[in-house]
Amino acid sequence: MSTEPHRRSSRGAAELRPISVQLDAAPYAEGSCLIAMGETRVLCAASVEETAPAWRKGSGRGWVTAEYAMLPRATHTRTPRERGTLGGRTQEIQRLIGRSLRACVDLTALGERTIRVDCDVIQADGGTRTASITGGAIALRRACRWLVDQQLLDRDPFRTHVAAISVGIVDGEILLDLDYSEDSRAEVDLNVVAIEGGGLVEVQGTAEAAPFSPEQLQRMVTIASRGIERLFTLQHDAVG
Repeated sequence: MSTEPHRRSSRGAAELRPISVQLDAAPYAEGSCLIAMGETRVLCAASVEETAPAWRKGSGRGWVTAEYAMLPRATHTRTPRERGTLGGRTQEIQRLIGRSLRACVDLTALGERTIRVDCDVIQADGGTRTASITGGAIALRRACRWLVDQQLLDRDPFRTHVAAISVGIVDGEILLDLDYSEDSRAEVDLNVVAIEGGGLVEVQGTAEAAPFSPEQLQRMVTIASRGIERLFTLQHDAVG
């Protein structure tokens, strides 16, 4: 695989887009950040609710869930707001974010309360779901710390960071962290979610043209895992 710069902004094949994190971007939330990955920007806000879902009552365990939305002008042309019933894509993405973020938290230590992480896409240029997971974990960690600081919990229920990145095959080459121009023409598109320490939470992969081989899958997961390690460093730097 060539790693010579050939992408937009002279980015190498295995190189992440420029990333920045602004903490407390939603100051009324118990934890929040604005994450930018290239031209993709997502506001992640974690809210603590002092009640668990009805089906958790009496279990002594809490719940972490997520909601995902894209602002109408996050894209080049206006996307209508989803009112009432959510579209299938939106439901699938927010379930992915919720599953990923639950891997971060000891739900027993959380107690019978809910942390709801809202991920609102302000600007979309590929990788909105992966940016939501990476930024959502930062907001979630801040909310967990808030519970301790407010003496609502004796110990922090946040166990480990989770992060996510896209990887794909474009023009026959494996590329990390696809922007929209790459994702829209990718022959294979993969989203990889992992926790700190190397465990995979989820791998979503689709062949848009010809099938891909197990060897290509392994290579893509390896490249994505290296990118995710860099995201863990960024998360730790952001929260201090």
